[in-house]
Amino acid sequence: MRYIVFPILLLLACTASNPSKKEQASAPPVSVQPSPSYTGKLPIDKIKLPPGFKIGVFAENLDNARSLCLSPNGTLFVGTRDKGNVYALRDTNGDFVADQTYTLATGLNMPNGVAFRNGSLYVAEVNRVIRFDNIENQLSKPPVPVVVYDKYPTDEHHGWKYVAFGPDGKLYVPVGAPCNICEPEKPIYASITRFDVDKPGEPEIVQRGVRNTVGFTWHPTTKELWFTDNGRDWLGDDSPACELNHAPKDGMHFGYPYCHQGDLQDPKFGEKRPCSDFTPPVQKLGAHVAPLGLEFYTGKMFPSEYQNQLFIAEHGSWNRAKKIGYQIALVKLDASGKSLGYQSFASGWLEADDSVWGRPVDVELMPDGSMLVSDDHADAVYRIWYEGK
Repeated sequence: MRYIVFPILLLLACTASNPSKKEQASAPPVSVQPSPSYTGKLPIDKIKLPPGFKIGVFAENLDNARSLCLSPNGTLFVGTRDKGNVYALRDTNGDFVADQTYTLATGLNMPNGVAFRNGSLYVAEVNRVIRFDNIENQLSKPPVPVVVYDKYPTDEHHGWKYVAFGPDGKLYVPVGAPCNICEPEKPIYASITRFDVDKPGEPEIVQRGVRNTVGFTWHPTTKELWFTDNGRDWLGDDSPACELNHAPKDGMHFGYPYCHQGDLQDPKFGEKRPCSDFTPPVQKLGAHVAPLGLEFYTGKMFPSEYQNQLFIAEHGSWNRAKKIGYQIALVKLDASGKSLGYQSFASGWLEADDSVWGRPVDVELMPDGSMLVSDDHADAVYRIWYEGK
């Protein structure tokens, strides 16, 4: 089957609990057949999705594919962490498989974050943000980047960054804690910052007590900030939970390093401030699942039950006795932003024998309503779409 892509003008910012009874009654995930056009070696037939959903490979052999950003003209920009590259992908014939791949930069310092605005690509390295102007007209010969801001901390521990433009037009940039657990001396650590890229100055700290967020977005209706946060290590296999957080206003504090998951005092720093001082998460995610990119579903392809619900890429645990995560999770929310439950949407990258062949990193919506998922372990970008009734 082939699909026709109609031009759509997009405005893109590039930007474990028990399930409810309703979720328990829903149909279980099923193994799906890959897109008929895929003839590669990735075992995507192992991916389990709800009935009616399909998965294919949008791009492969894309070393260390991490954060995604789709331009209004359909160019998919992809950052990396360990590789140091930035890529651009184009699907020129509308078959939902990238047929042009460009390497825009190499040798950068953990260029995880990518964001697009007014024809320019913004890339976040550990201590700086750079900009590639008029990039879509120069994909085969990209320009020398302009340094937008270069005074962020140089610590590589939690130094890789996710970036996105908010509804206010400013660029949001997180600064992770420079440690597993510590009380940083400088207030910029364990925060989310923002600044005006047209008049760069010292970043403004927007939210505090955020250990390490590598994904945030804004609600399509309220325009309020939502973000994932990776919980601290070495408090056991099942503690503390990673978090989904909601910041309806600026200046909130989400607990790090004093309180984790909203109700667990840190054994080293918890006596200094009670958990009641901080904003608890909307949803406790699994311990060590490493939630990264997230996206509210605003397309028209998926069933209506998914509208304005949150998809989260869980990269997966690295120090747990039995692995956990390695999936796309779904958090369903009511109109007030209260969680109605946390469940798996796409799984299968983690095998029954605890081996791993893929690690989801980020999600991005396509104009037709399908969803892209990056994977820095399998070096791929997948596409998930709905064919059911």
